[in-house]
Amino acid sequence: MLFSWKTNLYVMWIGSFFISVSYSVSIPFLPIFLHEDLGITEHLDIWSGAVFAISFLASACIGPYWGALADKYGRKAMMIRSGVSFTILYFLTYFVHNPYELLALRFLNGLFAGYIPSAVALTATNTPEKHIGYALGVMSTATAAGGIVGPLIGGFLSHLFGSRNTFLIASGLTLVSLLIAVIWVKETKFNKAAERSKVWDNIKEALSNRQLFIVLLLTMATTISVMVLEPLLTIYVLQLGMDKNSASLSSGIIFSAVGIATLIAAPQWGKAGNRVGYGKILFVGLLGGGIGNLLQLLFSNIYLFGSLRFVYGLFFAAVYPALNSLIVKSTDPGFRGRAFSLNQSAMQIGTLIGPTLGGFLSSMLSIPAVFLINGVGMLLIAFVIRVHDFGNQPVAHRKPPMHDF
Repeated sequence: MLFSWKTNLYVMWIGSFFISVSYSVSIPFLPIFLHEDLGITEHLDIWSGAVFAISFLASACIGPYWGALADKYGRKAMMIRSGVSFTILYFLTYFVHNPYELLALRFLNGLFAGYIPSAVALTATNTPEKHIGYALGVMSTATAAGGIVGPLIGGFLSHLFGSRNTFLIASGLTLVSLLIAVIWVKETKFNKAAERSKVWDNIKEALSNRQLFIVLLLTMATTISVMVLEPLLTIYVLQLGMDKNSASLSSGIIFSAVGIATLIAAPQWGKAGNRVGYGKILFVGLLGGGIGNLLQLLFSNIYLFGSLRFVYGLFFAAVYPALNSLIVKSTDPGFRGRAFSLNQSAMQIGTLIGPTLGGFLSSMLSIPAVFLINGVGMLLIAFVIRVHDFGNQPVAHRKPPMHDF
């Protein structure tokens, strides 16, 4: 049977969706698990922060290593490796009896992460050049969709059966993703004869590639921009006058608004990037995101605030597909697995910095001040991108594109 990039794209979307659901069905409820099942009553906030952060830290450190292996052994192999690891680790988490065991398993979870970045890299290297923007836009919706569905399922199951049982559900979901990767995912474009590269050499190559290096910085900056507000939205909803009993539901709807907007808009932004240039799409996404952050300061009505978050999501949905496409544009096919793993590390670093920075700024200033700083920062980045026409110039060192297939 002839290779179909569209079939491959949809198969990887389903696998990535289940991986995303497996995370959001269980991990957001770790504080409840620590408190109710592991008996943590003192320093719960510290333990919660630690079990979240240690996974992101491990993933950021190990990402370049997995990228080197991906370019040697293939991105499908990395999807399978991650799928096997997640299935086992989520299953083992069901049996933990103290926070130290949980901390160790979360660390291992971060070390063996990489299913979605590998799927994105495989998409970038096994999709015809003229369709890459659209394909990467579609892939970005898998995480958004999982982020919408997962917490709803996880909250329902946690309420009925307890938060411990959500880890068994997560293990089953990752098993589905693993089987999808093993049976249906196809990889036709990678050099099996390539020598395995050294991690430091890959970092030096990324640093010497100006456009790629800027993309990595932008990935970190935009992730910080998202995560700086993540822990503050529920608190802000309360400050807007929402009743405490319905604050969690309202916050969940507001969180979901951005995800739904991403589902709608991201593939369209990817198509537009193919036509007008990914640099221009990135500029529009950051401009809309910056203005959206600033406009949120003007609304004290919870419904108008939620509606504006949705509009913000429609614009910000352009950012990550554009950044992923610019990685493709600025790298040779043989380096893309490593480039996307470095991008994952940049994203994880942003995930570490964002909540810490948001908590610090909100305590020193106020939550509206965080929206203001965040919006101005995004507008400044957008302005710099526009002035330098970043992402719209040809890359001189890049090899000719792969043939359409």
